Amino acid sequence: MTTPLVPASLRTVTVLAGGISHERDVSLRSGRRVADSLVSHGVKVELRDPDASLLEHLRTTRPDVVWPVLHGASGEDGALRGLLEAVDIPFVGSRATAARLAWDKPTAKALVARAGIHTPRSITLSHDSFRELGAAGVLEAIAEEHPVPVVVKPARGGSAQGVTVVDTAAGLPRAMVDAYTYCEDVIVEQKIVGTEIAIGVIDTGDGPIALPAVEIVPTSGFYGFEARYNAGETRFFTPARLSSSVAEAAAAAAVAAHEALGLRHLSRVDIIVDAAGTPWFLEVNVLPGLTETSLVPQALEAAGYDLGWVYAELAQKAITDHSA
Repeated sequence: MTTPLVPASLRTVTVLAGGISHERDVSLRSGRRVADSLVSHGVKVELRDPDASLLEHLRTTRPDVVWPVLHGASGEDGALRGLLEAVDIPFVGSRATAARLAWDKPTAKALVARAGIHTPRSITLSHDSFRELGAAGVLEAIAEEHPVPVVVKPARGGSAQGVTVVDTAAGLPRAMVDAYTYCEDVIVEQKIVGTEIAIGVIDTGDGPIALPAVEIVPTSGFYGFEARYNAGETRFFTPARLSSSVAEAAAAAAVAAHEALGLRHLSRVDIIVDAAGTPWFLEVNVLPGLTETSLVPQALEAAGYDLGWVYAELAQKAITDHSA
């Protein structure tokens, strides 16, 4: 593929990375990769860890675009994006309202299901209700309505932190405790057995398109935090080892989920394809990891894209959307 020139109107980008979430280290790695890719294409980049002086700094320097590469709540729950909207600076990624919807997994599942996309049965429990109603009774009710195997995970958060696959009823209490460490609300979700894939969705100006699906095969059997960010812990197949019809159905589901949540520019949709070839929506990430082992960069490279060019085009799209 011939690499087009970076948009001439794109001169300066401020990349925000780091933050104070559990995923700070991942954010720093993602931010550095984005910054290096943009610099390699002639874009002037400031790589900045957000702090109390950030908003005044942005008002003063007025970069063409801000690219928040802040994983976890600080970058994905919509708060920072709302502030960037308030100071009237273009930024890459979904707007604040859409980010808030996607960040809350139960809400995202409900909206995606309403759009006709399969998503596993689940129940969401707050920590307060778990304590007030009595742990023993709550666990018994969960086990009756959602028999193992199930997946227990925080209702908000990323990088599989606090996520446990529960194969026996005896493992449920510990999984709930672990998930509540990360969030006051926890999802207990039916485990779908099948092929785990991730599909990046990008929009550089012609509408959202699905990138090749990345098939995820962790050596441990579970795609947890270590498997995501340590080289050699997971095997990836890009494109995923799916029939063309199943791959097309999964890609369509990913784009439909992206649109149902009102996302823009860039997202990653996590899906399980069952034995019948049905794609099941698990969750969506409005700021997917962009490290050297992350899935969206793998998919972009498999599709023949140059990372620096794509990142510059996304930054330009943010400028265009802001002025529309």
